[in-house]
Amino acid sequence: MHAIEVESLAKTYAGEVEAVRGISFEVAPGEVFGLLGPNGAGKSTTVGMLTTTVVPTSGSARLHGFDVAAAPRAARAVSSVVFQEAVVDRLLSGRQHLAVHASLWGIGGRQAADRIDDLAASFLLASLIDRPVGTYSGGERRRLEIARALVSQPRVLFLDEPTVGLDPRIRAELLDVIAGLRDAGDTTILLTTHYLDEAERLCDRLAIMHEGCIVALDRPDALLAGLGEQIVELRTRDDVPAALSLLRDLGIAGDDAFSVGSTVTIPLHDRSAAAAIAGIEAAGVSVSAVGAREPTLDDVYLQLTGGPLALAA
Repeated sequence: MHAIEVESLAKTYAGEVEAVRGISFEVAPGEVFGLLGPNGAGKSTTVGMLTTTVVPTSGSARLHGFDVAAAPRAARAVSSVVFQEAVVDRLLSGRQHLAVHASLWGIGGRQAADRIDDLAASFLLASLIDRPVGTYSGGERRRLEIARALVSQPRVLFLDEPTVGLDPRIRAELLDVIAGLRDAGDTTILLTTHYLDEAERLCDRLAIMHEGCIVALDRPDALLAGLGEQIVELRTRDDVPAALSLLRDLGIAGDDAFSVGSTVTIPLHDRSAAAAIAGIEAAGVSVSAVGAREPTLDDVYLQLTGGPLALAA
């Protein structure tokens, strides 16, 4: 049985706003699956439908066989979620947060106390677990929220943009925590993010979302392999579509070359960078800069959507 099964899932809001447009994917037990895309791509709406807080317009989704629309309580019983926005009571201590959550799940007594102590130790919260959450840093609150989500020992954990708004040091610490969860392999994780390094580091597979659709789905290394081992990137002073068309006609650029603004990116595949650059010069294309480098997930995203992920986020 798949941990998550999504088939033709769609959500249309009032005013005919199509937030999610019939997406399909499956996630295996223990897998870390990423939804990558800018704000507005449909990631959070997808998580909302999978966690039963948003009612799908059409299609279906199941968590360990439980339909999120037909059996929402059963779907919630096998899952937990950390939402993008922090949801904490600043006056309560960390221990009280975890204890309340344990009580809601019917976990009490010694079992609850032991589980809280174990989670506090695992998430480096033991030294501050009895302090009011209002005294925690942003990263500490995020770690507490993830620990709280794990009190019920969910089979599926949803992390919706867990590092957004955190400074680089705290973000790096939280990524280590999530990597530890992945390495333990006990919980299926669905992670939404618009940070490419997070997706590449943490995800076994990822789906790239754009305007409510999944435009690519594969392992990060397989997505990168589609662009070859090297690309040539040039900035031209000429008309960009005309320059790209000329380079294609001359066999210097293939059909998978693309442009964003004044920059043309040419996947090389089995061609050499030196030969491609020499061909660009011989073609008479006016360039202000040209060079070769290894492709990144940002290049994959640019090729698929025509816009930089960082600017769209």
